[in-house]
Amino acid sequence: MNKREKLLSPLVTPALHLPNRIVMAPMSRRRAVQGIPGENAVTYYAQRAGAGLIIAENTAVAANGNGYLHVPGIYNDTQIAAWKRVTDAVHARNGKIFVQLVHTGRIGHPLNQEGTAPLVAPSAVQAAETVRVPGDLHLPVPVPEVLTTAGAAAHITAHIQAARNAMAAGFDGVEIHGAHGFLPEQFLHPHTNRRTDRYGGSIAHRSRFLLEIMEGVSAAIGKERTGIRLSPFATLNDLPAYPEEAATHQYIADALQQMDIAYIHLSDQSSNGLPPIPASFVQDLRKRFRNLLILAGGYTPDTAEATLQAGLADLIGFGRPFIANPDLVARIRHNAPLSEADKDTFYQGGNTGYIDYPAIYPHTHADTLLAD
Repeated sequence: MNKREKLLSPLVTPALHLPNRIVMAPMSRRRAVQGIPGENAVTYYAQRAGAGLIIAENTAVAANGNGYLHVPGIYNDTQIAAWKRVTDAVHARNGKIFVQLVHTGRIGHPLNQEGTAPLVAPSAVQAAETVRVPGDLHLPVPVPEVLTTAGAAAHITAHIQAARNAMAAGFDGVEIHGAHGFLPEQFLHPHTNRRTDRYGGSIAHRSRFLLEIMEGVSAAIGKERTGIRLSPFATLNDLPAYPEEAATHQYIADALQQMDIAYIHLSDQSSNGLPPIPASFVQDLRKRFRNLLILAGGYTPDTAEATLQAGLADLIGFGRPFIANPDLVARIRHNAPLSEADKDTFYQGGNTGYIDYPAIYPHTHADTLLAD
């Protein structure tokens, strides 16, 4: 008897009909040469369409927002057409797919940007990080250029246009990447935001960049198609802990509840050795934000079930297990063992370590249909 009843049960809202509560979390796989998802991306996502919801990998909203080598974009017609092949393949298997929209801000290197565009950020604060660039070199992240007030507004517009592009590409919705030390979180954080204009200073002002993105995207494509990823306390990409971190994210949660967006997706990085999101914070968030909550970060099928049963989340994101187990949902349903992923091919390797992991259970139409 399978003990994962809640995890495998459907989730039905007025806007979303999901056959299970297993989310394929967004994972950068960096196979999109020149920012264009290839045919192997079509295969990769179609193989994993048994997930209740796929959130496709972080996808750049602008030519200066890629950050990393071979990250896909969604800011030109070629990219939109390539993503349309992906969404068509997922929908042909009755799957649902959102895309995570990202601008990496100060994280990255001009050699990875289209036209070697410079990095931009709220303030000229260099990240103590290195990134891989063409030639398999690892170079320090340079000092970013400071966005003007008009430049910040233009990057909000870029997110909104990227959301419209995602709809043209056939996605069911978008997730704004407000986490992991990328541009929106750089505006949130006092270490990287030393501005004195309308986008800097108080919690409300530092939150404005992200919240104006969320308002604009919700208006453009519908609040029911709009989600966000946040990673409070994670200290990723050289962002130190700060006293107002909980209060900042509580302020954001209250604003997002007013906007009535589809979901908040919390990324906990404790399985990677970084600080956890306290349980008390999650419990408080559940009171502030009453729409869907996705939790992700090192979950097993059993811990995911326990978290759902405790009412702490509505959906659970799985990342690395989906890399090596394209039939992850069926394996969980049948209590089958999970394969281990090859870490050396997480971010490179072409088809190897990408679409060559075998499935135990061939995809069937019934895998992704709601029960009667």
